[in-house]
Order: sequence, then structure tokens, then C-alpha cells
Amino acid sequence: MIRSLNYLPAALLIAALPGTAYASPVVEILIGHVEAGRDGQAEVAVRLLNTGPVATEASLPETVEGRLVHPGGSREGRAVTLLRDAATPASVTIASGSFATARYRLGRETLADGALLSIPAWGSQAVALTATPLTPVDPVGNDGVQVAATPPATPPPSDRTVGNAFLENLSAYEPIYAVYGPGTNSEARLQLSFRYRLFGSRAREGRRTLGDGFYFAYSQRMFWDLGADSSPFRNIDFQPEIFYVTPPKALSDTATLSAQIGARHESNGREGDQSRSINTVYVAPMAAFSLGGDTRLTVAPRAWFYAGDLSDNPDIRRYRGNTGLFVEIGEDDGLRLSTSSRFNFGSGKGSIAADLSYPLRRILGGGPDFYLFGQTFTGYGENLLDYDRRTTRLRIGVALVR
Repeated sequence: MIRSLNYLPAALLIAALPGTAYASPVVEILIGHVEAGRDGQAEVAVRLLNTGPVATEASLPETVEGRLVHPGGSREGRAVTLLRDAATPASVTIASGSFATARYRLGRETLADGALLSIPAWGSQAVALTATPLTPVDPVGNDGVQVAATPPATPPPSDRTVGNAFLENLSAYEPIYAVYGPGTNSEARLQLSFRYRLFGSRAREGRRTLGDGFYFAYSQRMFWDLGADSSPFRNIDFQPEIFYVTPPKALSDTATLSAQIGARHESNGREGDQSRSINTVYVAPMAAFSLGGDTRLTVAPRAWFYAGDLSDNPDIRRYRGNTGLFVEIGEDDGLRLSTSSRFNFGSGKGSIAADLSYPLRRILGGGPDFYLFGQTFTGYGENLLDYDRRTTRLRIGVALVR
């Protein structure tokens, strides 16, 4: 399946943010002033200046990691997370020679004049802030109103980002979800997935090389037979891979091209007749299109060939083929439909899967940042164990990442 492309569109639409792995330097980001905002939160104004010859679309991440150094404090400072303000769109189109303004919130921070704020992902700039200090008093004052509290000078033990490059290079890859559909031998399906940028630290320091696009990724799909005695896992598919993502190329203000090239191992860790394993090398060109507002369309065909020993499943090519297609359309913060397929034109066999998701907080009026997640599958090989069996599945559940 080519679900691994589900989380690439966001990267494709980052047209030119300095400090990103594949950006062309046509948009300069300047960190502006900071002021006391709503509910005791500090608001940071960010200017995006387009110095290029044509209009450029820039994507603004929902969160970005920064470093905050207070006067007289540690030179390394401490890690802080900036959250994109609700009034700031996820992407903006900036005319040539013009600029756009975005706002990020620092949460409940106590800021003093002269505090230095830097955002490594956006370059080496460190700005001295002229702030309206948030009064450092008790979390709940005498009048019962909750106000900002003084942050500790030393990061708490739970802050694992300090001096740990691993966490800064880690990100989502394929969807992370748990779904359920009764009446089959694999009623529940769960998936975990992440990717790790191998040379992220060097890129954040501004030393860009061809290695910036290299990633290691790991995905694990679990099929759970809840209706059987002792509720065993019917099958678990393990998928480590290494891949390279090319720098995106803007075809116009609304279209971007890129490609992913990689090698993937898939196995189920079983023995005997139920053992399955394959190795594939693939190439996947990708195109992302802005359809207006925050609606995007992504189209990504994929081709692959099998490498190494296929003795566990010698006829798997007949059921999986060598080609596939991923198509996704939806809003950044709304309804999204993702489809992926595999096919063998010679045998007429293959599969198609579709995921439909919607933010739960928009249904509940708040709550956790989960997604209502519906999933269907029909065809051959929903998992490696059943690569030569035709199945149809319908499940519903929740997703952390879609």
C-alpha cells in the first residue's frame, strides 16, 4: 500500500521557509515583537517576506519549537513550543516583493525585556524581545483568576527535548489509528508509524546538503481477533524502511512536485507456513495542488520491484502487482478522504483502501485532538499473512494522526 505518502503533502506545500530541508531562499522569516495576549498567553508576531520574482505559497506549521533565553539565565536557554494562532491560516500566498503576517502563541510564559527568542527550524536569527511582562504570581490569585506562573529556571525532568536531537528529528509518517469492525477474524486494526530525519541537526544549523532528505521510518500494523478465545493478534506486519525525499519544485502558485525513493522491508515475524516477508525498492512521484482556501489535492503514483528472497510468498507479485496510486483530497482542519490502491494488470488482481476522517473537536466543540476515522478495504492482501486472500472490511474508530 502507498499510505506512506499520506503525510507528505504538508511538506510539499512549504514553498520557501528558511531552515526547512528543501526550501529555496525566496521567503525570509522575521520574528517580530511579543506582547501579552489572551488568557495570559504571549503572542509573537512573525513576518514572511517574499523576495522572489513570483508569488509563493508558504505553509505555516501548527507548532514550531523554539529556544528562549532569559537575561542572566543559562546560555542554552530552554525549549519552548509556539502554537499557531487560531486566526492565522495554515498556508498563505505571498505576492512578489510583499509580505504576510502570522501570529504564534508561546503559552503561559513569563517574559522579561531582552529575552532572546530563536526558532532553529527558521534559521539562526535570535531576537531580543521587548515584552509586556506577564506578572509572575501564584497560578491562582487571591481574586480566583488564573494567571501565569514563573517557569522554573531549570527545565523539569519531563522535558526530554533538552540536549536530545532525536525528538527534534522525529515526526509522523503514516496514519496512527485504532479502528473496529465486528464479524471477521481481524475485527480491530491498529497502526503506529513514525519517521526520523537522519541529518536534521545539520539542516537546522543551516548546513544544507543532499543528505537533508534522508529518513528512516517504521510502521507497524496489528490485526486483532477480538472475537476469538483469548483475543489473539491474528497478524502483525512490521515495516522498516529508508527513503529519500527530493526538494519540492513549484510549478505554479497552486501546484508543487516532488518525489520519494526508498527501500522497504515487510515481514510478520511468524514461522513455518505462516511466515511472510518481502523487500521492495520503490519510486513515487508526487504532485500537490491547492484548490482554494485550505483544501488540497495530492496525487502520487508508485512503482516498485521485489528484491531478495520471496520463498515465503513466491506468488505475491500476482496479487500485489508492481504499481499503485495514492489520492487524497480534503481540508487541513476539516473533512479528508485518502485512497490507496495496488494492481496487477496481468492477473487482474489488486486492492483499494479508503480512509475518511474529521476532527473530533469540531464535532464535540472541544476535547482531545483526535480524529473520527472510518476505514474500508477490499481486495487481496490487507495484511501479509492473507496476501492471496480476497477480503472486504469496514471499520470505524479514532486516529491520532491521519
